[in-house]
Amino acid sequence: MRSLLDCAVGEPLALTDYYTDFEKHFWRCGDLGFWKLERQQTFKEPGYDSWEAFWRGDWDEALRLLEAGRADMAEYHRKVEEHGFAARRARVVQEPLSAYMQWEMHALLVRDQCGGPVHVAHADAVAPYEDDCPLPEICTLGNRVMYQALYDDQGILTGALKFVDPQLVLRCRQFIVDIYNAGEPLTKWFHSHVASLPPPPRQAQW
Repeated sequence: MRSLLDCAVGEPLALTDYYTDFEKHFWRCGDLGFWKLERQQTFKEPGYDSWEAFWRGDWDEALRLLEAGRADMAEYHRKVEEHGFAARRARVVQEPLSAYMQWEMHALLVRDQCGGPVHVAHADAVAPYEDDCPLPEICTLGNRVMYQALYDDQGILTGALKFVDPQLVLRCRQFIVDIYNAGEPLTKWFHSHVASLPPPPRQAQW
């Protein structure tokens, strides 16, 4: 993805600074909205109750907690709509799904049903863009800001790189839009690829 990022050097942000900066800019996305590209197939999300239940092997509880958060998720996306934009995601998937991806598909389904549209793109569709390395985990906020999420070797979020060049932000936004538009709406994809899977096994300790 060097050609997409164009060798740009982002401003490193520690995790707390990233959260603060993101919150400041997110609600100012405007008509261009929020677009997120997710590529990695496994993450660790300590502190997220549903993920922790999945990780320790309590699948029913993991799904129950996702449902318990549905009202808050719907309220969040109502607030997004009131601010005049939408928050969309393009999710790259590889099959067979990792255990994490199986859980995340359920989490994303709730988000999608609550007003945060998600489209799924198979890894084969993005392979031509991955000669040097996998696609980065990026999100664009209007034409003002882009973040590249950074993770440690266990897949835990540690911070981000911030980019503010409008041309770079718009170019990356268009790339995400193209992947999103070429993908399949999550609800349809979920029912044919995820709904019938047995619960994933308990994961190792982190």
